[in-house]
Amino acid sequence: MHAPRALVLVAALALSACATLPGQPHWGRNVTAEPGWARVRRAAVSAAADPWVWAPLAGAAALQIDHFDQRISHWARTRTPLFGSQAGATRWSYRLRSASVGVDIAALLFAPSGRLGTTWLEDKAKGYVVNLLAATTAIESNSLISRSVHRERPNRANDHSFPSNHTTASAVYTRLAALNLRQIPMHRDLRLALDTSLHGLTFATAWARIEGGWHYPSDTLFGMALGNFCAEFFTNAFMGLRTPRERLAFSPLPGGGLLSFSLALGPRS
Repeated sequence: MHAPRALVLVAALALSACATLPGQPHWGRNVTAEPGWARVRRAAVSAAADPWVWAPLAGAAALQIDHFDQRISHWARTRTPLFGSQAGATRWSYRLRSASVGVDIAALLFAPSGRLGTTWLEDKAKGYVVNLLAATTAIESNSLISRSVHRERPNRANDHSFPSNHTTASAVYTRLAALNLRQIPMHRDLRLALDTSLHGLTFATAWARIEGGWHYPSDTLFGMALGNFCAEFFTNAFMGLRTPRERLAFSPLPGGGLLSFSLALGPRS
């Protein structure tokens, strides 16, 4: 991103960080350690129904048809169209994962909490704990699955290919950032640009791992679903915010179908 554009984006976020969405509590104020089983259950169902969870899972399953998973992996790591070499892709995968952590920290700071001082620090600390639990759960779950599945990597380095830890980490951090930034009122075009950039960061991380020869595409798609699920679940269950709910639906019609996308603000519970 060019420097002037970056300054404009930072200025826009700084100006909007002074206010919350109408009817919203300050970010981090309503964090609870005892949400109740009903709320936990609703959070789990809502997270599973999120298109950024089920769509990557569906994609990972579809890639098993006719060995598309292996064919895409072979093409990517031999042609290296984006990063120029497997070594370059590997280096970029670490940089992109670190950038994902950075945007989550920035979003956490920008999210509108109480007045600067003790209240602000308390709100930030409580919200940070929820973010940390979401990220830790996603990354540790990824490691547990990886040690259990024993899928060999495309480059034959070891048998920890499935799922992609880099992609899981990027997905959970960028999704947490997106959810936290949605507590700030801003122009829809700016919000769309932010969401697109955050998802793009995860996809770039995933592709770097594929091009570097460390993962098959399905490994990264599953990791993406896992990261998004944990971010959505922990936010809905423990933050006490009215978080936007994304829905992607397909309705069959004569001669085709209708693909619809909706974004609604869910009630606190």
